[in-house]
Amino acid sequence: MPDFAAPGGHVDDGSSGPRPIEAVGTSTAGFVGPTVAAPAEGDLPLLTTMIEFEHHYGGGADLTDPDGSRTPNFIWHAARTFFANGGRRLYVARASREHGLPPALPDFLAALERLEHISDIAIVAAPGATFGYDPSRRPDADARMRALLDQASRMRNRFAVIDSGDRQSAAAVEAMRAAFDSPFGALYYPWVRVVDPATGQVLHLPPTGVICGIYARVDMNRGVWKAPANEALVMATGLERDLTRAEYTRLNAVHVNCLRRVPGRGVLVMGARTLGSDPDWKYVNVRRLLLYLESSIDRGLQWAVFEPNGERLWADVRRVVENFLVSQWRAGALAGRRPDEAFFVRCDRTTMTQSDLDEGRLVCLVGVAPIRPAEFVIFRIGQWTANRKP
Repeated sequence: MPDFAAPGGHVDDGSSGPRPIEAVGTSTAGFVGPTVAAPAEGDLPLLTTMIEFEHHYGGGADLTDPDGSRTPNFIWHAARTFFANGGRRLYVARASREHGLPPALPDFLAALERLEHISDIAIVAAPGATFGYDPSRRPDADARMRALLDQASRMRNRFAVIDSGDRQSAAAVEAMRAAFDSPFGALYYPWVRVVDPATGQVLHLPPTGVICGIYARVDMNRGVWKAPANEALVMATGLERDLTRAEYTRLNAVHVNCLRRVPGRGVLVMGARTLGSDPDWKYVNVRRLLLYLESSIDRGLQWAVFEPNGERLWADVRRVVENFLVSQWRAGALAGRRPDEAFFVRCDRTTMTQSDLDEGRLVCLVGVAPIRPAEFVIFRIGQWTANRKP
């Protein structure tokens, strides 16, 4: 199985001709939001530990506004829970606080844009952007969430993890969810209860830090094709509010991914649905699997640029793509008993018009059969006598 935590992509050694496709990484996260300190000018640093985070972005002290009010340092807490839950690679784009004020929407968008230039990032989030989600702050928070989703949709190499608001009821988060329709992101509810290491007091945090860490953990242990659900939240001591079965059932039906306390197992992620309305992109793991395959194949075929666009090139392209997809099928990423049931690859006269050839376009058509999660396990329990078994 490929190491999905490692940076992927094709390394150009200066030679031309076909070469194997290498798997891109899927577990590197990018967070955007305010921090205590700013890193040095230049490229954003790759963070692999909290020591590195604090070196560049400062500690976990609350952020203080000019009026004296204090806001939890959500990015610090998110990084801490990300690493605790299995995350290993993180970038942070600091949204500046001019004159000590919370970042305005333009500041947030400018910081988010910095993440666009880092191709390794596969998961994006803005921990704390939905804090104080009330009618007065809702338009600004929704704009930030929509910006995350838009970036993921436009770039097609990353997936957005969205927070519910703090202290929301089930009905309120259902209304919040109705504002979004994108298969490139997922919404999680409710907020997570942890112990603040500085004060020892209970603190409620947005779930994205934990969830991004769980994405990374599942990717590395099982593969990006495994739904990041039925997984325990490390460091969580509880939830801001516990859901009833009826609330969970209703929210799951509208694609709100719920966190629930399960006796004997702790707090678990009990949902893996995207914010999209298209049933083909219903599940988080299916959308992320296709992003991974698209990115790997696209990056792995860069050797084909400026090669003679004819039968020999088409055969080489088919061969390297098929070899890559066979390896994914063997790893368990694709459905089907045989490779021909799991995928198809076409690159020939049927996929390209004369206009494509004249314009120098090579068109390769790839179809795959992703494995979908067993979201519900149904038991039928009955009684029978010894002489009347079913």
